[in-house]
Amino acid sequence: MRRYDQKKLLTRSITLNVILGATVLLLVAALVYISITKPTYIVQPSKNATSTPNATLAGINDPLNSSALAVINNEPLNYYEIAGERLLNGTLVNEVLVSNSPQYSPIVIDGKPSVVYIGATTCPYCGENRWAMALALSRFGNFTALYNGYSALQDGDVPTLYWVQANTTTASGVDFGNHYSSSLINFISAEYESPITGHFEIQPLSFFLSRAPNATYYKAIAFMNSTGKFEGTPFTLWGDSLVSGADAVIIGNNATTAHNWQYIASMTHAQILNQLASFNDQFAWGEYAAADLYIAEICPSINDTAQVCSLPAIKSIGQQLGLPSAA
Repeated sequence: MRRYDQKKLLTRSITLNVILGATVLLLVAALVYISITKPTYIVQPSKNATSTPNATLAGINDPLNSSALAVINNEPLNYYEIAGERLLNGTLVNEVLVSNSPQYSPIVIDGKPSVVYIGATTCPYCGENRWAMALALSRFGNFTALYNGYSALQDGDVPTLYWVQANTTTASGVDFGNHYSSSLINFISAEYESPITGHFEIQPLSFFLSRAPNATYYKAIAFMNSTGKFEGTPFTLWGDSLVSGADAVIIGNNATTAHNWQYIASMTHAQILNQLASFNDQFAWGEYAAADLYIAEICPSINDTAQVCSLPAIKSIGQQLGLPSAA
């Protein structure tokens, strides 16, 4: 039987403990360094993270032509009424949420209440949501330009609209502004930019605030930050209704595809615009119904003065949301 020297064992034990302790300290130091030097992102992954990317990115940043822009600006009010009725009677297959939003005093600039939007070019929920946003905003004003876009290729790859031409390769930036005008409301938009070939990324609101291009944007983003409700994008204010997230997720065209991101990811911009113009399927009805929610949230801040606010479906949606009415 081998005999062990207790003194040697003790020395060896102390040496091992010292080495182990030093290793732990080095690991902790490395983690601290990474946490300090790595940018802070709030990540909201999509349900379609495994989709096949649209490798061609056909027409990204191309402006919509006049006929495509007309689909956003000039479709009849009857579309909004029919879609609203379908939302109210439960005959939509896509997810359109009707729930009370926190109420705040509107951000009034130049005598007009504001719609404030904070999003990200790579965000899949922003991507599908901009279609409904554009349809809603067009009832109070007019877009002179919109652009073809996509969400992150590795996180949704959703064909969408950009408010302005986006820098889809920058490591970290913000696009402020849009080509929208209205005598009734302001539209204040800020979009975080990161590489579209990667995953969805977003920065804290302090990042947007530090880059605000003027007093209007600083005021709007400072207000959004002050609510303490930012949990990801899209993050919007519609008059006096604050919405954390998308009011709807319109991604399919029937009960089978309604919860399948592959459907919208497989479509082209032209196909989406054609469905919106044709207005004869679940996808189009869902987009207009989602727009109806945003419209109902704007109407109280302008005392229901826009023609769309008088639609029976808009009034009923407003009542379900618990919103005040001028009528």
